[in-house]
Amino acid sequence: MKVEIAGIPVQLPDAVIPRGFAGALRPFTVTGEGRARPSEAEVVQGPAGRARGEGCEVVRGFRLETAKTLERGANWHELLRFDFADADADCCFGDDAEGFLLEMTPRNGDPTVRFRVSGTGEPALCHIPSELHPGLFRFGFWMIFNLAALHRATVAIHASALLYRDRSILFLGESGTGKSTHTRLWRQYIPGASLLNDDSPFIEVSSGNIRAWGSPWSGKLPCYRNEAHPVAAIIRLSQAPENRIRRLRTLEAFGALFPSTPPAFIHHAELREAVCRLLGTIVERIPIYHLACRPDADAARLVCRTLLGDACFEDPGAKTHTPRPHIKNPNP
Repeated sequence: MKVEIAGIPVQLPDAVIPRGFAGALRPFTVTGEGRARPSEAEVVQGPAGRARGEGCEVVRGFRLETAKTLERGANWHELLRFDFADADADCCFGDDAEGFLLEMTPRNGDPTVRFRVSGTGEPALCHIPSELHPGLFRFGFWMIFNLAALHRATVAIHASALLYRDRSILFLGESGTGKSTHTRLWRQYIPGASLLNDDSPFIEVSSGNIRAWGSPWSGKLPCYRNEAHPVAAIIRLSQAPENRIRRLRTLEAFGALFPSTPPAFIHHAELREAVCRLLGTIVERIPIYHLACRPDADAARLVCRTLLGDACFEDPGAKTHTPRPHIKNPNP
């Protein structure tokens, strides 16, 4: 299967893709013309490759192949051991002389699933037994794709991302703080708001602008949109008895954003440095806010008014002689 995720061409072995995840990948499928295939539910845009950075370097593709065996190599170093509750598995992420290796061992006695990616540009590899919990492939592919994306100035953010007036707005927070609830309130009370992704959008940093991409990883609320939009603002949420919002200073903004990046990466010096460079550019260009709020419509209206003023209550689809206002310039 050939797909394009966050603008990066990807080739996957069809035989190992679980049926459910294949459905999530469908809006990202690349046709013979080199563009993603549109569907009724998703708007698709963007070529299979694109220029990026000061030198307009063309983004190289990412390829995953199967391997009969995958083992730890010389100079193995365990970076992080963690629980993957979605598939009831124990996971280990580390590096060795060959690159990075992710191991996922189901607790029911099934064989270990492994994914490997090197830093040489060679195809990534996976060793997958015949009996596979679908969540293991979905998560393993997410991990190694993130490693590849990071070298292309793109990073996954644990967030619920809205699309509003051709701009994206990302809402961050620990699990249970109300990210999905807040984006639902926007869609319910703010005319024209829609969901871009509900769990793992990608932020692309380039010399021109900073864009949020939808992805095939969207948590419990399926939303698989293969499109990218400039980021207008990033909001970190916390629960509170009243609604308050304030723009964060640079160091505060970095601290608000950093916990929402892939957690395994902070345990490796080069990966951590690459993430920090991207976040440094993001907090310089994009306004970051902290929203202490209740789970109500007024919280959504407060954020919208902060970004647009009273224009946020106008229906963007209504016919009017007044020009439609745009989201405030995030870089005054």
